[in-house]
Amino acid sequence: MEPFFDGSTRTIYSVGHSNLSIEAFIKLLGQHKVEVIVDTRSHPYSKHAPHFSQEPLSSAVRDAGMRYLFMGEELGGRPRDKRFYDADGRVLYGLVAETKPFQTGIERLRHGTEKYRVALLCSEEDPTFCHRNLLIGRVLRTRGFNILHIRKNGILETDADVLQRNSTQFRMFGDSEAEWKSIQSVLQRKAQSNSLRRFGGSRFSSS
Repeated sequence: MEPFFDGSTRTIYSVGHSNLSIEAFIKLLGQHKVEVIVDTRSHPYSKHAPHFSQEPLSSAVRDAGMRYLFMGEELGGRPRDKRFYDADGRVLYGLVAETKPFQTGIERLRHGTEKYRVALLCSEEDPTFCHRNLLIGRVLRTRGFNILHIRKNGILETDADVLQRNSTQFRMFGDSEAEWKSIQSVLQRKAQSNSLRRFGGSRFSSS
């Protein structure tokens, strides 16, 4: 059963495009009545699935009657400044979350969800170790949001579902502020991206 949603419910969706076709992806968004897709990728391009690069994706989303908003500059998981990385190349989410651009992005999301049904987009199908869950989702949860993760089979997972499914992995990394960082090195992910993949507009008002 689909969760109840109205304008007062602090709910936001999360979705990863993975290797879906654009038709299947648009159908998935329509299934859950998404009105605005917020692209949180730092680099909104895909060699593996070029139809999810920014231009063709935004065009397909708009043709389907939805809105596309790129917020990778504010909410992306791969910041440009090296001070946001540790010695192993892992992103220091605690530092990122304190920046003004990130906080401004979170506020835009908050305002946007008052008017629209919003889904955060990144590339990973599974939200478990994706920054849209570990960084953006964590901050939104502290602000009273309920986050629902759209899986490629159409099923919605709650945060509790994700935590239960991956409880062992999460316990490995702890939950202290000192450990609030990306699970993997970004540099490592780039090197491993090809093998990992085998398994695998309109704007909100800023006022």
